[in-house]
Amino acid sequence: MRAIPVIALVGLLLLPGCTYFDESGSESETEEVLEPEVELRQGCTDPEANNYDQSAEEDDGSCEYDEPEPEPVLGCTDSDAENYDSNATEDDGTCQFLETIPCNGLVILCHRTYDDVTFPETHNSFSTHEDNIYYPASNHRTGFQAQWNAGMRAFMLDTHYLTTADQSASTVRFCHGDSDRGFSPCTYGAVDPWVWLNALESEMNSEDRDIVTLLIENHVEGDHLKELFDDVGLSEMMYIHEMNAEWPTLIELINMEKRLVVFWEQPSDSSHPYFHDFLTHSWTTNYADDDTSSMDCEPLRGDSNQPAFHMNNWLKNQAGLSDPTRAGEANDVDFMVDRALECIETHGKRPTFIAVDWWEEGDVVEAAKRVNQLELEDD
Repeated sequence: MRAIPVIALVGLLLLPGCTYFDESGSESETEEVLEPEVELRQGCTDPEANNYDQSAEEDDGSCEYDEPEPEPVLGCTDSDAENYDSNATEDDGTCQFLETIPCNGLVILCHRTYDDVTFPETHNSFSTHEDNIYYPASNHRTGFQAQWNAGMRAFMLDTHYLTTADQSASTVRFCHGDSDRGFSPCTYGAVDPWVWLNALESEMNSEDRDIVTLLIENHVEGDHLKELFDDVGLSEMMYIHEMNAEWPTLIELINMEKRLVVFWEQPSDSSHPYFHDFLTHSWTTNYADDDTSSMDCEPLRGDSNQPAFHMNNWLKNQAGLSDPTRAGEANDVDFMVDRALECIETHGKRPTFIAVDWWEEGDVVEAAKRVNQLELEDD
């Protein structure tokens, strides 16, 4: 009869589950076995990162990247240049170096724009006693060579045909006046433009650091005027200025070998772009005033929004003719400089030209030099 309990006990031990008897004979519960937790290798898992860890299994936020390269700061990086920019990181080819050879007589003018230079100018430059044109038709005693030697670099010229009957290229002349009376003003005296302009071409080739300006009151065909410039070899020197563009500096004109700027007093002609319409590209003050106290800087003709302008500076007599007896008063250096200062105050810039009659009186070249040496805010 004792076999039955033993078998029952063995059966209980073989059953899965809940209880067993420990050595003490008491009942105990089975413990559940847990797998150990595996730690993943930490690191940067981004292949684009500088510190990418190929063996990393879990990203730990430690990825490092190159900083994006900053945009270059363009400017002149040469410390020897006048316009050196210490903030520039990439040179843009704009470095400007101090010139040692003067432009139009002064080194400081080389890097000034054309409109910010004051040029001494003769009105009716060809109309001189030396050229056999006498008062009341004349405006000066001495002609081109004396004017050039003194430092004149801007000239006002009038072109007409020698006679109204023959209006061919060969009859173009420098004459002062108009043809409204039915005959050519060359009746009062005429200058051969080939001779005059040949002399100019020769001097410009000798003084290759000077910019020259011509203002032409033109009464001949544009083709005839251009033929004249072709004949004397000046056409290749003529600069073409785009309307409302910034004027180049003197050194830029020199380097371009375009040292001759020509205006004419008639509308622009697309077939002759080197002849710039004076009234759209520039402006002028009043001319032939009654006295110096009447001279001011108010615009008379042209577009006063343009930076280039003529400060006309001569007096007339009671007959309306240029007055040689008061030229010394008008051409006084201190007076012209003071008037230029008034223009600077009014318009914020130097007059581009100071135009005079009877240039031998006073000294317009010295006045222009002093105006050019003034230090303005924009210089």
